[in-house]
Amino acid sequence: MSDEAPWLDESEMATWLAFIGVVMRLPGTLEVQLRRDADLNHFEYSVLVFLEHAEGGTLRMSDLAFLCNGSLSRLSHVARRLENDGLIERFACPDDGRSTLARLTDAGRERLVKAAPGHVRLVRELVFDELDPDEMRQMGEFAKRILARIQA
Repeated sequence: MSDEAPWLDESEMATWLAFIGVVMRLPGTLEVQLRRDADLNHFEYSVLVFLEHAEGGTLRMSDLAFLCNGSLSRLSHVARRLENDGLIERFACPDDGRSTLARLTDAGRERLVKAAPGHVRLVRELVFDELDPDEMRQMGEFAKRILARIQA
């Protein structure tokens, strides 16, 4: 059996280059807005959003790192900054002293409220305004299938 991978055909290559362009450029474009409107980078915003949607606004740091696709070390560094800004608080897990929990503070919620309108406007402008409802549904299905393969 050959170790040589089957090359992408012209159509596949065009699709791949367009997709990788979105993957590479979208986070930076969103980050410009987040920095301007809320003094947050994209990773910090993601941390706050995942905490906002968690039960009680609280998650284990290890779970939060997984959700944000970051290492525990990177998350700890970012969490220290967010904690110093009063946006989150960290504390020992009462059920497992080896784990640390992070909780969104009222100030963190306020920062999200400040960032969210501009963020949603930009996401709509860059992504959803270009798609009709069927394309949006298809894109969501494709993204879920690709993400499931990546996470497997």
